[in-house]
Amino acid sequence: MTLEPTAKRLVLVVACALLDADNRVLICQRPEGKSLAGLWEFPGGKVEPGEAPEDALIREMEEEVGITIRKPCLAPLTFASFAYETFHLLMPLYVCRRWEGRVTAREGQAIAWVRPNRLRDYPMPPADEPLIPHLIDLV
Repeated sequence: MTLEPTAKRLVLVVACALLDADNRVLICQRPEGKSLAGLWEFPGGKVEPGEAPEDALIREMEEEVGITIRKPCLAPLTFASFAYETFHLLMPLYVCRRWEGRVTAREGQAIAWVRPNRLRDYPMPPADEPLIPHLIDLV
């Protein structure tokens, strides 16, 4: 069996399923000007070279929604692996139920607290969609 090498670069991003006391999950709408604008996603972002995924997620959550998360409050749940046209995305999804501060849309994005069984009502990027059943099973 011969495996053909892929020419696509691997992009590592992290995402957070931030769950409130009512087991609703936070999703954010991608703003105009970004790729996949208008779609809803779990907050997070790219892991920088040399950065641990948990550190990247802590940084991204502060930048995007203004909250402070501690590493012990992050629990890995699942991951997505998706081949977009120009790159391959690998995205671990962490669950977080405890944080400090108030969730605020710091990048002008729309945000929503949604019950996991209603996430399919919000159009999401293809890489995010397979994560939904794991969140439904969790709560």
